[in-house]
Amino acid sequence: MNVSIHASWEKALRETFASPEFTALTRFVKKVYSQSTCFPPGPKIFQAFNRCPFEQVKVVLLGQDPYHDVGQAHGLSFSVPPGIAHPPSLVNIFKEIQADLGHPYPQDGDLTAWADQGVLLLNATLTVQAHQAGSHQGKGWEAFTDRVIATLAQQREQLVFLLWGNYAKKKARWIDRDKHLILTAGHPSPLSANRGLWFGNRHFSQCNQYLSAVGKKPIDWALPA
Repeated sequence: MNVSIHASWEKALRETFASPEFTALTRFVKKVYSQSTCFPPGPKIFQAFNRCPFEQVKVVLLGQDPYHDVGQAHGLSFSVPPGIAHPPSLVNIFKEIQADLGHPYPQDGDLTAWADQGVLLLNATLTVQAHQAGSHQGKGWEAFTDRVIATLAQQREQLVFLLWGNYAKKKARWIDRDKHLILTAGHPSPLSANRGLWFGNRHFSQCNQYLSAVGKKPIDWALPA
């Protein structure tokens, strides 16, 4: 299984990668990928890190699990490859961007352009078994992504953390609110969004206002329509 991570993250997370816990996680992932269909494909497991090096992170957008149907997951939270139907959560994200910033609804659900601008599209769990949501939770990924967030929060300044849903909000304990901006809302899934916990949060404009205020280039959230 061909898995690699950008050298900047290898350096920042050196102690984590050397830990017995990560060794056990690696064994688990290799075993399940050899025995069954899992997503994303092996080379894409660390795609969020490879598209967004450690020093370039400006925004952390936290999801829960990769999509678990064929062709959807490609290593970036909430994102799907070009030509793949938009999952319901992604539809609601795009609708909020429309309402918040006036950008037209995009044709494709590929969020790579955001990653390339410094948005770390991170899932709390980086792998999943086909058609079994949450199947790789509790295997060690959550501890790994805790360390990712804690390391960013400690070593970087003035980042924006977008924490959507109760699962993501728990990660706030690793973040110093005096150093960074934390924006929380309900999850963009229909279950949460239809209860009034998602729409109208204006996170995308708030994120850009903060980045501008601290002298960083805002994110262009627009995607080709």
